[in-house]
Amino acid sequence: MSTSTLAPAPPATGRTLRQNLARVTFVDVALWTLRLLVLVVVVGGTIGTLISTKYGAAQWFDFIMFGVTIGSIYAQIALGYTMVYGVLRLINFAHGDIMMTGAFSGYFVATSFDRSGFLGSHPVLAVLGTLAVSVVVSTGVAVLAERVAYRPFRHVRGLAPLICAIGVSFFLEQTFRGMFGASVKSYPDLHWASASFTVAGMNVPKIDLLVIGCAIISMTVLYLVIHHTKMGTAIRAVSEDTEAAALMGIDVNRVVVFTFMLGGVMAGIAGVFYAFVFKQIYFYMGFTPGIKAFGAAVLGGIGSVPGAMIGGFFLGIVESVGPTLFFDGIGIPAPYQLRDLIAFTLLIMVLIFRPNGLLGARLAKQRACRRRRIRR
Repeated sequence: MSTSTLAPAPPATGRTLRQNLARVTFVDVALWTLRLLVLVVVVGGTIGTLISTKYGAAQWFDFIMFGVTIGSIYAQIALGYTMVYGVLRLINFAHGDIMMTGAFSGYFVATSFDRSGFLGSHPVLAVLGTLAVSVVVSTGVAVLAERVAYRPFRHVRGLAPLICAIGVSFFLEQTFRGMFGASVKSYPDLHWASASFTVAGMNVPKIDLLVIGCAIISMTVLYLVIHHTKMGTAIRAVSEDTEAAALMGIDVNRVVVFTFMLGGVMAGIAGVFYAFVFKQIYFYMGFTPGIKAFGAAVLGGIGSVPGAMIGGFFLGIVESVGPTLFFDGIGIPAPYQLRDLIAFTLLIMVLIFRPNGLLGARLAKQRACRRRRIRR
């Protein structure tokens, strides 16, 4: 038997470290570099802005208040994305333009009320009438788009349904451009809502409270409809398993139409409030808030109704506070003009590093557990 001494094996930790380093690719390095770059900008800019004491508490409150206001609008639009995706597994990229149709229809009603003096003498009834017409038009457009464009592609796999959704978006934009022109139209002012009142030394605009309050009420009603009604139970059943729901006697077509109706209602309300906040509408106005709302839905977890709400508010606050907080401290001029950069960077980061969103992972686990129970 040989008495030669065998060479000692390398330590397991060293071997594991070398194996991990060998697996590192250029994509991994690029992603970590992106993370570090964003972290440096966020941390460095935040420290620089706070040290400068350039902004007071009242200004930060204004930023947060506007963020919650625009976030409530994003949340309403995001609900349309997440509900349609939950039922059909389809990203309805025309949803932002459905919001645009509601804003345009509300514009003609609000302008008529303003010219007749009804908007000034009966503001509550005028706003309710504007919302009603906007909701009817946007809901009708959403249902018509589902019946004409989406239903033929319901059982088609691949990119065809997505391309169809993009086509519907362009069709709506160019139709309204041809019918009403490409010029920007100004919404009438709500004189009573333009004022503000003081709370603890902070100015709170009435229009912000109106938008936030109505958005919270509409989202609460939608949540109750989905979780505490028979049709809401049918929506959740179809979202879990379309074929099994059909075998149990659920009318899938009716559920899909009702889902588009709910999305159209939320889009119509969001369109009017968006116009009241920004005062202007045009045929292309639905694209940017639609993409941001899609980012909010992904951030909260696409397919999750509470996630869409949380994602919308979070995106609105980050978009409002972020440019000043992150960029002003590192010397970037006019940082608020980069608020779209903040929103789309957040969307890219979520898609890369957490594609399931904040609540999407929990939703996926719950569905997997239910399917295991059914198989047993």
